[in-house]
Amino acid sequence: MVIRARLGRSRWKTAALTSAALLVPLLTATPAARASSDVGTPSSAPHTGFERTHGARWTTQPEEQDFLRTLDRTSRRVALDTIGRTKQGRPLRLVRIGAPAPAGAEAVRRGNSVLLICSQHGDEPAGREACLSTIRDLALARDRAMKRFLSRTTLLVVPTANPDGRAANTRGNSDGVDINRDHLALKTAEARAMAAVTRDWRPDTVYDLHEYGAHVPTYVKDLLTLWPRNLNTARALHSESRTLSERYARPAAEDDGHSTGIYGIWTDPETGEPVKQVAGDGQERILRNTVGVKHAVGLLAETRVDPLTDEEKADEAVNNRRRVRSHLSALKGLFDFAGTRRARIEAATDRARAAGLADRGPVHLGGADNQPPEDGQVLTDPPCGYRLSAAQWKDVEPVLDLHGVRAEPRGDGALVPLRQSQRALVPLLLDGRARFALTSATPVDNCG
Repeated sequence: MVIRARLGRSRWKTAALTSAALLVPLLTATPAARASSDVGTPSSAPHTGFERTHGARWTTQPEEQDFLRTLDRTSRRVALDTIGRTKQGRPLRLVRIGAPAPAGAEAVRRGNSVLLICSQHGDEPAGREACLSTIRDLALARDRAMKRFLSRTTLLVVPTANPDGRAANTRGNSDGVDINRDHLALKTAEARAMAAVTRDWRPDTVYDLHEYGAHVPTYVKDLLTLWPRNLNTARALHSESRTLSERYARPAAEDDGHSTGIYGIWTDPETGEPVKQVAGDGQERILRNTVGVKHAVGLLAETRVDPLTDEEKADEAVNNRRRVRSHLSALKGLFDFAGTRRARIEAATDRARAAGLADRGPVHLGGADNQPPEDGQVLTDPPCGYRLSAAQWKDVEPVLDLHGVRAEPRGDGALVPLRQSQRALVPLLLDGRARFALTSATPVDNCG
């Protein structure tokens, strides 16, 4: 059931939100109309291949690179970084948007920031298109209030998180690895790049854009969302993530005429009651859960790939535009959330990041917010740390560093204490009882 925001709340208070509200009409207009001053962007604004063809095809990677370089050149709000390269040599890009673009990570960490991760699965391109047009419209819109919003909130965007997969139109990367199951082990270049971004920039909110296949008649919504279910997510962050889903992203999509639901839950079309859960557990290696464990608000957003209406079935471009529009509609809710709940978000992330320094409370090795942990999956009295042998330390040190986990070299190995910001992450990485542990380190009860 959707929990709607109070009707009295002021919507699109800033021009960033006003600009976001313009994104959906842009997709159905001609290129000339999209670039007109009526929507607050200059006539010289670049357009994606998807926009130029009215959704008949997806933007190519050379087109994406030209598009981003043009924005980097022409807008003071945009800075473009290369954060890694894929196995096949394609660049992984990070776009920073602010008013002006932030010069470094330290300033971003002191303020409020939102990270968009787009198209981790290469055969799910709609999120990427939504991210590209959002970058342009926020970077070039002329609205003053939007500038004020961007002066208080930095937008970070990884527009194509899986370039090799997008080139091949495959779910996995060039090695066939599902990147969205690699956010713990970090074996792929793509996951390593995203881990470094979350470590260095410490975004307050991470929003992950995907697509899903329908199952008629129980799983057919235009947009599905899901928050971090992992039980190590701080309570306030879990609450803010659900608020983003249920009071902002989904209602914003519904206001634009899209149907919505919870990802992974099949529902009876007559009653709306859940009948089956097919996905969406608390696996810590999935991005929406990883970011929750790492103390950020998180949300997964999935739009439906399959055409359902006769018009969508008759014209692929119509279906493509609906896929992208539903993402753009939900993004309006995201920006509204970031603007109106800024103080609450920052307070929740700050508290969660500091809590580990007290080294108190249980750590969960399993379970989810809708599934109680099994026997042995809760460390009610965790060890003070884990001892790594020399061989283990050599093997896992680069991964720990990318996760921002602090370790203390000792003798021919290392000690990884739990008394640190990433406290809950340490057992998930190093305790042999954890499902996706990197290694089976030795628990230590005396870390003095």
